[in-house]
Amino acid sequence: MAGLIKEENEADLQAQIEEVEALSSIYGDEWCVIDEASRIFCIKISSDLEEPKLTACLQIILPSDYPSAAPPIYQINAAWLRGPERVKLANSLEDIYVEHPGESILYLWVERVREFLVEKSQCSGAEHPGKDSTSAEEGVDDDDDEEYLSDFMALKLNTENAHLFMDPGHDEELPLIKHGNPVTDRRSTFQPHLALVVSPRQVKMVLEKLYMNKKIASATHNIYAYRIYCEDKNSFLQDCEDDGETAAGGRLLHLLQILDVRNVMVVVSRWYGGILLGPDRFKHINNCARNILVEEGYIASVNEAAKSGAKTKRAKSRKTK
Repeated sequence: MAGLIKEENEADLQAQIEEVEALSSIYGDEWCVIDEASRIFCIKISSDLEEPKLTACLQIILPSDYPSAAPPIYQINAAWLRGPERVKLANSLEDIYVEHPGESILYLWVERVREFLVEKSQCSGAEHPGKDSTSAEEGVDDDDDEEYLSDFMALKLNTENAHLFMDPGHDEELPLIKHGNPVTDRRSTFQPHLALVVSPRQVKMVLEKLYMNKKIASATHNIYAYRIYCEDKNSFLQDCEDDGETAAGGRLLHLLQILDVRNVMVVVSRWYGGILLGPDRFKHINNCARNILVEEGYIASVNEAAKSGAKTKRAKSRKTK
């Protein structure tokens, strides 16, 4: 049995080497080797149209059992790619994997992303891609290589769990989604949404359900973060998404970590009102998230926490006396 597994791993490695060599010759400088030992690569993909020109970066990790038994782990970096469009593109890549079991699929993925860019650039609003490609507060250059090559460590950490997103045979129920009270400041409105999630597939299901709501789908940003506790490994599976609001997802995830909440996903929708809020936007995002966590019983309110702290302090005081 061990000998068979070794042979399969060697066959997969050889298939990966041949595929990477082919992609390198096809795409030239667009193809980039980030960490050959860890099988981490990326490719910068552009639409075929000269004007307007949309660009995305596909970051890839090849597991040891790809292509025979596992899909590539991937991340798409494009500041303009948000909401339903990101879900649609991700679904199309997963469909390619399901339709070509055991086959090398990176070329198909790259060309599917390129087709998506061409379709996007031909849409009526594509003449001004910058309008939808940036945070309302901060411009983002799609050609910034540093942005594209960032966060590979986070991508690498999620390697073991990535298959959970893509298992077509795993049947799970859509979690109940709660919606919090909206907050408005200078015509920008923020609204939190919360769901109990125990797997990455449920995270995806929640996002797809939210984007079926036209109002939520029309939000300028839908920032989210989640934490799932894995009892067998005594560790957390966690991730976040800025959705064009630079650094907002990381701040939201940091809040969940500080509050030590488990098996929960929080999405904060923001509808930009035309007036820059500066750092206040992060305050509103995190306050909305905290409020819905309190409302749904995941954490104590500030008053309850203060009362609890006071009781503990009095109890300790009595003991010392």
